Amino acid sequence: MKAIVWGQYGPPEVLRLEDVDKPISKDNEVLIRIHSAGISAGDCETRSLSFGLLFRIIFRIIFGLSKPRNIILGQEFSGIIESIGKDVTLYKTGDKVFGTTGLHFGAYAEYICVPEQSNDAVLSTSPKNLTLEEAVCMPLGGLEALHFIRKSHLISGQHILINGAGGSIGTAAIQLAKQAGAIVTAVDSTEKLNLLREVGADHVIDYTQEDFTQNSQQYDVIFDVVGKTKFKDALSSIRPHGNYVIANPKFLLMVQVLLANMATNKKVYTGASAARSEDLAYIKDMAEAGQLASYIDKKYAMEDIVAAHKYIEAGHKKGNLILKIMK
Repeated sequence: MKAIVWGQYGPPEVLRLEDVDKPISKDNEVLIRIHSAGISAGDCETRSLSFGLLFRIIFRIIFGLSKPRNIILGQEFSGIIESIGKDVTLYKTGDKVFGTTGLHFGAYAEYICVPEQSNDAVLSTSPKNLTLEEAVCMPLGGLEALHFIRKSHLISGQHILINGAGGSIGTAAIQLAKQAGAIVTAVDSTEKLNLLREVGADHVIDYTQEDFTQNSQQYDVIFDVVGKTKFKDALSSIRPHGNYVIANPKFLLMVQVLLANMATNKKVYTGASAARSEDLAYIKDMAEAGQLASYIDKKYAMEDIVAAHKYIEAGHKKGNLILKIMK
């Protein structure tokens, strides 16, 4: 089968389209012919190890000290089940499915084996009202947004600011916050403002023109998707007893989080989400009810994966990027 192999740490050019062995499913797994894969900022950060020192060490231990062990990147997928293991009971051949593999990756390929139930990967039948291209936008961004919106304890009528709102997590978070009855201010770059309005933001801020921490506005909740805001300034923009959630913290920031939770009446939450099947089912139900939509920026063929990663790293991605695999 065709797959995009990650054989070195480094720039987008280290990704290679190659022929590799087609996987064979275990008794508790389904074999999926992948239709589409999501291309995420997390894929780019992992490929280049664009993390702080501690996380770089951890990822090298996981994936390989000097170079990754010919791993196939890609965390979210949609496709059609080609075969099932003998112990599988929830799915059948021909089912349209979507899901995420977490740090097991593997979605930049024509086929993937996924456990029927797992603590890492999550799988569900695809929303009936979405195409497989639309469905692949849901698992990663939707699950991350759901996790952090829940962490924020957001309630109807509150004001939430979402920083870095123009990507897959941010666009899902806007929709989830609106469903909760919140008043949403979304922050991102100039070319993404129209998308933020389309998704449902009540107010938008262009961070290239204005620093939201300096405009004297305060919010009940700040959700920092990208983790790049100065911590002290963001904390001062939160009302007393408000909540600050950070999706992409650096190690030193985590120390500040501990100190802030001890010294102030504001609560700061961070940490990675844990993918759960029931949460993906909730995302599916919202999509089928018309409460959660997909926003696709660009679609790339497998041979154009380098260009896709460069597009993300240049900061251009609006909503979701799709890797077209099934022809």
